[in-house]
Amino acid sequence: MAKIENRLKKFYKDEVVPYLIKEFGYKNVNEVPKIEKIVLNMGLGEVKDNSKSYNLAVDELTAIAGQKAIPTTAKKAISNFKVRQGMKIGAKVTLRGDKMYQFLDKLISIALPRLRDFRGISPKSFDGHGNYAMGIKEQLIFPEIVYDKVERTRGLDVMIVTSAQSDSEALALLKAIGMPFSER
Repeated sequence: MAKIENRLKKFYKDEVVPYLIKEFGYKNVNEVPKIEKIVLNMGLGEVKDNSKSYNLAVDELTAIAGQKAIPTTAKKAISNFKVRQGMKIGAKVTLRGDKMYQFLDKLISIALPRLRDFRGISPKSFDGHGNYAMGIKEQLIFPEIVYDKVERTRGLDVMIVTSAQSDSEALALLKAIGMPFSER
């Protein structure tokens, strides 16, 4: 049985790579920036005492990503926040390859347009090294989340790591892929 190639991955190879070569004048196809990984992070400090709520949140992150989320733990104790070293305070998922492209396709075409009063994402959230970070205020915009089973709305962070050398190259890459940036 033949493997079905991901829609966004095929679009990147066929459309985006030639466009970026023409736009930036790359001499080699390997110079063209690409998306290396996407990291999803959910901070769950408010449910540190309730393991059932923690497990529900981790299951939601797993459903959103399509890959098992791993717990993140506190590196050191902070008495003001009632956090002990080694306590589970979050969950994260690192997506690469086909799952990364599937998630990005879902984010661009389904999840972001479901945001209330959506006018595009900020083009100013680059880190200076060609990586893009954004926060999502509620997990309900993803189609895998069943509204009736949600205990409470939680946000998550999405970090898109690219091989671009500059923010302008990364912006051109993400715009060419179809990220809906605002014109501010």
